[in-house]
Amino acid sequence: MRPLKAGRRTAGWRSRWCRSPWGSLTISDRYEKQDTGRWIEDTGFVKKLIPDDNDGARHQRFILDMANRQTLLIAHNIDLAERVPVAIGERISFRGMYEWNELGGLVHWTHDDPMGVEEGGWVRYRRNVYR
Repeated sequence: MRPLKAGRRTAGWRSRWCRSPWGSLTISDRYEKQDTGRWIEDTGFVKKLIPDDNDGARHQRFILDMANRQTLLIAHNIDLAERVPVAIGERISFRGMYEWNELGGLVHWTHDDPMGVEEGGWVRYRRNVYR
């Protein structure tokens, strides 16, 4: 596959950072298959706020309750994107990279690609998009 020029995005293109284009599988599908390193888009409710991870790139962290009763950790890079002013019980939507773990998984890459190659991800909260 030939490389894309900076700033060019093509539907279905696979980058060196992920194994698939934007997927249509749900969080429960990804979890059951122990599928990791895949893009996902979904909605959940904030269950718990966790202190920031300040080791390396800083990440805002919170746990979501998903529709299938699964929990999901969101790790939102606040060195690359604005902090999301979430509160417990609030609904958020997100797009990011799913990584499987026994606790339900985590989603990161909820920000624009700093190199401008990938579309990147986002967090939507109260009609505002944080990327």
